[in-house]
Amino acid sequence: MNHFFSIPQINISKIQKTITLFIVSVFLVVFLNPQQVVSQSVFPEIRGVWLTKNDTDILIDRTQLQNSLKELADLNFNTIYPVVWNSGYVSYPSQVGESVGIPPLVRSDNHNQNVIADIVREGHLQGLLVIPWFEFGFMTPPSSELAIKNPRWITNRRDGSKIGDSAGGSVVWLNPFHPQVQQFITDLVLEVITKYPVDGIQFDDHTVLPRDFGYDPYTVALYKQETKKDPPANPQDADWVKWRADKITDFMVRLNKSVKERKPKAIFSVAPNPYHTAYNSFLQDWHRWVNLGIVDELIIQVYRPDLNAFVKELNTPQIQSARQKIPTGVAILTGLRNKPSPITLIEDKVRQARRYRLGVAFFYYETLWQNTSSETNDLRKAVVRALFFDPQSRI
Repeated sequence: MNHFFSIPQINISKIQKTITLFIVSVFLVVFLNPQQVVSQSVFPEIRGVWLTKNDTDILIDRTQLQNSLKELADLNFNTIYPVVWNSGYVSYPSQVGESVGIPPLVRSDNHNQNVIADIVREGHLQGLLVIPWFEFGFMTPPSSELAIKNPRWITNRRDGSKIGDSAGGSVVWLNPFHPQVQQFITDLVLEVITKYPVDGIQFDDHTVLPRDFGYDPYTVALYKQETKKDPPANPQDADWVKWRADKITDFMVRLNKSVKERKPKAIFSVAPNPYHTAYNSFLQDWHRWVNLGIVDELIIQVYRPDLNAFVKELNTPQIQSARQKIPTGVAILTGLRNKPSPITLIEDKVRQARRYRLGVAFFYYETLWQNTSSETNDLRKAVVRALFFDPQSRI
């Protein structure tokens, strides 16, 4: 039988999915009312995300980059932290890197593409702060050109061993007390600050030294010169810990001064571990850095697997003191490769952070809503959209 018209097929599954997402969003926005949950703070709320080496496909494809940053802006994010220093390499054309034997790192078939320049341009077009992230700090793989060509820059334990473990695999540590290492890191940072119109620079829990290290000839001689005695055999000795932590603090003070001389309004951001761990295990006295006025933004990495352990870290005196002085947030793990964190746990952590008047930054972009199996990307985005219901500009 012929018909003059036909009734279009209705995709019941798609309609049900759309209705479910709508109900979730309405529930989060209306019934939980995120605007009432957010505690008032002196500073605009940090809503950030790290762009890691795992996000390379997005970063080197201009169309994907444009779409991704536009979506972040539409979801009311306000800050991105793209990696510029990872595994002994820089992700931009660097004369400083080449001067110490680091070859150019080509990350695209388009040799004329400058990944960091693209990120800064597109981020600013979307109203996002762009703060490049020196992820590896004083850390580098033992097989990197940097380590192989500059062996005197590498520090060691008391037994002479040099290799340590990290989330990124086996690493060695550049000696943060060595003037040539300090100059190298300073030059890299100033190169980024002056070469691109970035909004700041960020250092994390690798701009440190694990407490077992620092027994290299240079550091031992320096300690003897200043204290007239040998370094203690116990790497946890309080005076020995403080001496090394103070040396790293002195360097960060000088680095901050150099950055501010080049770009006075640059945000000097730090993303350390909780203070007890940062100081006692990694010689990173970030609480003192805040009190010295050299930190403009603080994001504490609280990668705890459950909510109770997460909340326990939020009300420490160091964090609550910092948030009175500078924009302060907490880093939330959105997942690892092929292992995303449940969106309900992410949502709970954001709400708890707000209870303590803290912003948030997510680690990392790809796991926000990529490679998820049990939850759809649309569902995860709907929850984030509800959490960041109102715009919070930082520009």
